[in-house]
Amino acid sequence: MAENRKYEIDPVTGSPIHPYSWDGIGELETPPPRWWVLTYAVCFLFAVGWWVAYPAWPYIAGYTKGVLGFSTRADVAEQIAAAKAAQAPMNDKLAALDYAAIAADPELMHFATAGGKALFGENCAQCHGSGAAGNVGYPNLLDDDWVWGGDYATLQTTIEHGVRSTVDADSRQSQMPAFGKDAMLTREQVDDVGAYVLTLSGTAPADAAAADRGKAVFADNCVACHGDTGAGLRELGGPNLTDGIWLYSGDPKAVAAQIWNPRHGVMPAWAGRLDPLAIKKLVLYVHDLGGGE
Repeated sequence: MAENRKYEIDPVTGSPIHPYSWDGIGELETPPPRWWVLTYAVCFLFAVGWWVAYPAWPYIAGYTKGVLGFSTRADVAEQIAAAKAAQAPMNDKLAALDYAAIAADPELMHFATAGGKALFGENCAQCHGSGAAGNVGYPNLLDDDWVWGGDYATLQTTIEHGVRSTVDADSRQSQMPAFGKDAMLTREQVDDVGAYVLTLSGTAPADAAAADRGKAVFADNCVACHGDTGAGLRELGGPNLTDGIWLYSGDPKAVAAQIWNPRHGVMPAWAGRLDPLAIKKLVLYVHDLGGGE
């Protein structure tokens, strides 16, 4: 038997009031506006059309391709191919010329360093920083302090083969002995030579007597790599100790810690990871940062 429902009419809106109420609050039986229904229908039809026309629904082995065959991946591939084709004449010229000739051509140099900057951001900024200013343990590439040298050929060798790389037989190698850890020097000798090393860059020693004693320790143990004056020996990867530039820190305790048990950073060998043209662009960019020789 059908349920009889009595609908009262709301005096304000003129719409029927649903016979059920909650806590004395009734609900209007107001149908949605026609424009809203039409808008909803249009949106629904548009969505169905979009599903049919474009890639939309995933399934186990792939996804619906859409009748239009649209692919953002294909579009990107086409754009990359077009960009490579547009850059090909400049890249060919860049590959054919030596560094000096490239540096003498402002247009080609701008092209090379722009590409080098992008490559640096992708591959080198993680260690050297986005602006190449380095960090503790990671060299600053903006200054003129180069352990191995900062000319074009030297930079290319360093980038190609890395430093202390375990996967490249031609990688640059340098190893500072652990003078304290391996009992080559006593704690007092380590502190003394640390005090002397700081004087090489113009820092006044906190203990002049210790620095004087350290001079003899330096002569006996350090000149083989750092030279008689402490200016370093590039062929051995011995850093310059006279310029006031420190890879880790110029704090007396940090200097002594490095002598006691030195830290050795590793730079990857980029040959094989990057093609020769990319390495050439990186060399030009790093050299052009301001510290190149």
